[in-house]
Amino acid sequence: MPWRRNPTPYQVLVSEVMLQQTQVNRVILKYNEFLQEFPSLEALANANNRDVLRVWSGLGYNRRALWLKEAAKEIVKLEKFPQSVEHLRKLKGIGPYTSKSILIFAFNADLAAVDTNIRRVLIAAGFATREMSPSQIQRIADEMVLEGRASDWHNALMDYGSEVLTSSSTGIPPLTSQSCFEGSNRQIRGAILRLLTYSQSMSHSDLIQRLELEKCNNEQISQTIEQLIQENIIEETSYGRYMITN
Repeated sequence: MPWRRNPTPYQVLVSEVMLQQTQVNRVILKYNEFLQEFPSLEALANANNRDVLRVWSGLGYNRRALWLKEAAKEIVKLEKFPQSVEHLRKLKGIGPYTSKSILIFAFNADLAAVDTNIRRVLIAAGFATREMSPSQIQRIADEMVLEGRASDWHNALMDYGSEVLTSSSTGIPPLTSQSCFEGSNRQIRGAILRLLTYSQSMSHSDLIQRLELEKCNNEQISQTIEQLIQENIIEETSYGRYMITN
C-alpha cells in the first residue's frame, strides 16, 4: 500500500479520508493519481473544486473530496500540521477514528484506532466479545497498543484481519453493512457530480436526460440536486443552470 512507504502527514491525511467507507483496492489507484495532481497541502488548498471532484471520481461519497480540500486550507492557515485528536477533530470530515488514525500513521502516536478488521481480530482472539460496545472494545485496544510501535501494530492487526481472520473464516460480521448502491441517493449524487465535473454548466433537463439511471425518477433527481445545493457542492446560476461551486 503506497501510503505505508514513509508517508508525510499530508499523504496520511489523504489516504485516511479516502479509506473512509471505501475498499483498499479502489483507493490505491486513486491515491496515486490524487497525489500526482495535488502533491501538497498547498496544491490541494488552492485547487479548483471541479478538478478535485474529477480526480476523486470513482471513490464515491464525493463530499469527502471537498471536505479534504477544506481541511487542507485550514492546515495551510495554521502553518503546522495538527498533532492532537482535539485539533484534528476541528477539521472538516475528520471524526474520532480518522483523527486517531492520522496521528498513528503520521506520527506513530501511542493511540488505538479500531476499524472493522481490528474489532474482528480482538473478538476472534478472545480479547473481546461480539456483545461489547464500541467504547468497551476501544478501551481494550487502548490497553494493547505497543508503545513506540503503534503504526506497525495497527498495520499488522489490519492485515491479519483482512487476510487471515476474515469475516467468512471467523463468522464475525461487521457492525454495519453498506446499503444497496443501485438506485440510491449515493448513486444519483455521484452521477450528477460526474456530469457537472466535465461540463461548465448544465440545465435541469440536460441533467435528467443524460443521467440515464434506471432505478430513479425525476423527483429523486430534483431532490438530490437540492441537497447538493444546500451542501454548497453545486450552485444554480442566474440562467437556471447548475455548476460545481468553487
